[in-house]
Amino acid sequence: MSEINEQSHHKSHTSTPGVTTRREFLQTSVAIAGSAAVASVTPKVAAAQTKQKRPNLVFFFGEGQRADALSIAGHPILKTPNHDRIGREGLRFTNAFCTNALCAPARATALTGMYSRSTGALDNTKGHTPLPEDIPLFTELLQKEGYEVAIVGKVHTRNGVEERNWDYYFGHNNPSNDYENPLFKEGRKGKVGPQVQYQKAYPDDLATDRAISWIEEDRGDKPFCLLLWFVAPHEPFFRPRRHADLYNGVPIAKPSSFDDDLKGYPGKPKSFIDAENKLGTTSSHVACGSLEGVAKDYYAGLVAVDENIGRVMNHLEKKGILDDTAILHTSDHGYFLGEWRLFDKRLMHEPSIRVPFQIRYPRRISSGGVREEMILDTDIAPTLLDLAGVPIPAHMQGKSVLTLAKKKDPEFRKEWYYEYYEWPNPEKVAPHRGIRTERYKLIQYVLDPLEGELYDLEADPGEHNNLYGKVEHAGLQAHLMERLNLLRAKVPERKETS
Repeated sequence: MSEINEQSHHKSHTSTPGVTTRREFLQTSVAIAGSAAVASVTPKVAAAQTKQKRPNLVFFFGEGQRADALSIAGHPILKTPNHDRIGREGLRFTNAFCTNALCAPARATALTGMYSRSTGALDNTKGHTPLPEDIPLFTELLQKEGYEVAIVGKVHTRNGVEERNWDYYFGHNNPSNDYENPLFKEGRKGKVGPQVQYQKAYPDDLATDRAISWIEEDRGDKPFCLLLWFVAPHEPFFRPRRHADLYNGVPIAKPSSFDDDLKGYPGKPKSFIDAENKLGTTSSHVACGSLEGVAKDYYAGLVAVDENIGRVMNHLEKKGILDDTAILHTSDHGYFLGEWRLFDKRLMHEPSIRVPFQIRYPRRISSGGVREEMILDTDIAPTLLDLAGVPIPAHMQGKSVLTLAKKKDPEFRKEWYYEYYEWPNPEKVAPHRGIRTERYKLIQYVLDPLEGELYDLEADPGEHNNLYGKVEHAGLQAHLMERLNLLRAKVPERKETS
């Protein structure tokens, strides 16, 4: 795959109706990260990286881990000492977001640095259809620079990207997997074998075992990039046996909006009200019967994830390479835990779109930094390339966040675009798009009838008071709608025939 892009660049292109060619796509791929331009690694930085040993890279990707689901973020119940170490000894971002709160498209964005609209990976469908081969993964760019790359755990994106050239692959393309007897495919050097079921193994424990074994392999002086992507705490939220009784007797606080359904969801549009992602009333999600059950199982799953992150970091430390390894931790999307009595994600409200984001690499990042600038999942791939000293290609629509390790930048990103596409879906969450600025959020549902939500997040961080359609806010609404349309127009649309 790493040679396909260079070869195809020199071939002639013919246009097919409804299909965007590689040249057309990349030429029109305007980098959008809010209103800021795509950052590139400067020659000076790249040269500095080549003179010193290039860092190993470890990318921990959470599953549905909301931004406040860390003890370093002040969570009153959940304890995550190993997650916290990354933020405490590195740089932590308090305003990180996903651009499409759904597993498969978010994972495609992490791998490509591009919006769903531009990758064509819009939703959780087409599970066996690969990503377009002319869109490189950041791992393939690293391979060209001498890195060995591995993906381990829950891949769950288009075809599990198993057709790409992984030095090591141990993954599954399922939303959740079988927590008791998990299913994985394993392969090396671009060849992935058949699916195998493992008996009596917690999937994240098994994936971490494989990740540590791969780190141990002799690769000479070649650096490595490990993607360890967890499946817990995805529904059905099964726990490892060691945490079967965790949180027994611990009370779970009810969100202030939990009983809004009993009041008719004041201010919320019909598209929001009609969605069936409500705790206790869904026949298609039997694990989501109660707030207490979901919350405790969710937290217990994250404790297990924290333990596995600790296992990897401790191994790197014992091997004497922890400080030579850049570690990035974030999540594919957030998760509702009873806000408006909701579970799951998809919607553009804060619990669903906010994610943790932190980086530890003492060679370039001082410890204890906290930043409030808005960063996105489109920034993951550029940041990892920057850490490795690899130039960031112009078609990527995010930018490296490493500039924020040195100083704050109020102009880093002032606004950004969100879009959720999947319809129909098991929870009847209507497709919608929106814009979020530092203060305001506008959500527009795109099915008939056109409806919306508008919030002043400074005055109303809980998104209780919907200002959409109110005469006194008509000017603000019109302005945000204009900005939304402009942002959307700057994100090239990937047109496919199937």
